[in-house]
Amino acid sequence: MLDKKDYAIVVVSKSGTTTEPAIAFRLLKDHIEKKYGTEEAYSRIIAITDGAKGALKILADKHGYKTYAIPDNVGGRFSVFTPVGLLPVALAGYDIRELIQGANEMRKTCTETSSIADNPAACYAAIRSSLYRMGHQIEIMVNYEPSLHFVAEWWKQLFGESEGKENEGLFPAAVDFTSDLHSMGQYIQEGQRMLFETVIHVMKPKYALIIPSDGANLDGMNFIAGKTLHEVNATAALATTLAHIDGEVPNLDILLPEINERSMGELMYFFEFACGLSGYLLGINPFNQPGVETYKKNMFALLGKPGYENETEAIRARLNEG
Repeated sequence: MLDKKDYAIVVVSKSGTTTEPAIAFRLLKDHIEKKYGTEEAYSRIIAITDGAKGALKILADKHGYKTYAIPDNVGGRFSVFTPVGLLPVALAGYDIRELIQGANEMRKTCTETSSIADNPAACYAAIRSSLYRMGHQIEIMVNYEPSLHFVAEWWKQLFGESEGKENEGLFPAAVDFTSDLHSMGQYIQEGQRMLFETVIHVMKPKYALIIPSDGANLDGMNFIAGKTLHEVNATAALATTLAHIDGEVPNLDILLPEINERSMGELMYFFEFACGLSGYLLGINPFNQPGVETYKKNMFALLGKPGYENETEAIRARLNEG
């Protein structure tokens, strides 16, 4: 595919040795060097990595890649507002200054008051903590807008990697409604009462797509002709919320004014701040990820990485015993 494309690469890795991005970069680096020649290829590679050390930093300095630094005190899942998130967002054509402005506005809201009621992140953290202690161990992030799908995927990593320690933490899941109502709706409605939903509602649609009338009306849907798709979507959200509340599923609503850079900056900072508070309410450190390192060590050992020989022998012995 890339043989027919004119392209450049942004590689993001603090160390340069994490298996997944390192393999992807090795494959793409090989291709771009063969396609353009090494000198031009190097001008088409941007590295977002540690500011002073690591394999990718050494490689970038050697070949003259343009580089941006990842701050030492920011973990990957919290790095939306560093070059890790900002450069790809800018390359996609969005206004990162508006994104940062939204984050700053939410930061002020979250830090300039001592009242939980006036601090949306503290309120969210307190409610989800209370529900967790009442036996609701799964939080389902619900959205009704396809463009929010990967925001929910990021949210799952943010809370899962931050809270899931020491046998504590809510299990984060996500669904895209209304499509997932046909796969998950039945369980949410009548399955075990161990979950609650956090629903993101977008108040103002980006497009006002109007549903047309049809003369034959064979599908029997003329009763919604003239309504916008957003109106029908909002009605589906309300109907679903009512049904799930009747099914004794707690529901939290997050109202997003519209989907734009500023509101997304507010939303993501809100989640990051609330995630830190939630971790502290659990009595754990929300900013480390010791469990992730365990699978990495096993993977390196099984793949035969130098320096992991002892671990390789131990793992193979365990597998043989099993």
